[in-house]
Amino acid sequence: MPRLTDARKELRRAQITEAAVRCFSRNGLERTSIADITAESGLSTGSIYAHYRNKADLVQASAHAVLAKRAEALGEYAGRDTPPDPDELLTRLIASIDPVEARVGVQTWSEATNNPAIHDIVVDTIDRMRAMVHDSVTAWLVKVEHLEPTEAQERATPIAHQVQSLYLAQLLYTALQSPAEETAP
Repeated sequence: MPRLTDARKELRRAQITEAAVRCFSRNGLERTSIADITAESGLSTGSIYAHYRNKADLVQASAHAVLAKRAEALGEYAGRDTPPDPDELLTRLIASIDPVEARVGVQTWSEATNNPAIHDIVVDTIDRMRAMVHDSVTAWLVKVEHLEPTEAQERATPIAHQVQSLYLAQLLYTALQSPAEETAP
């Protein structure tokens, strides 16, 4: 049997993780089986287990993948030459919410209350997101509002907190919508 290159292994892991996210969104973390993920991915059970030891590993990988996407989007906004103002930042963040990923994200938060590995992923990602929102707001205050960096950092803290809180509230609301509500005009 040919050996997989590292790049091919990462692609296969991503394929499995994406299938797991779809299954977790549809069935929930507890009710999804490896057989469900196998069917969704189109791969063999052996292939799944060649990349993940068990379902818990897949839950962790899925949680990390979903939460990392949000952090990545925030990093892009903060790094722009002219960062968006807080209202535009919030609008962009909300527009990027994927209902499937929102459901998995909220389930992941719940799992984080009793699973130390998931807890660490969630806390780390939320902390990174908080820092990126803060950096984006600080950059906007410096580049657009022309505040001194020290003052901008101080003023950014409550603004960033509000942006992140409103974003998380919308994420929760999106996750709680039924699939029929998602497609309604």
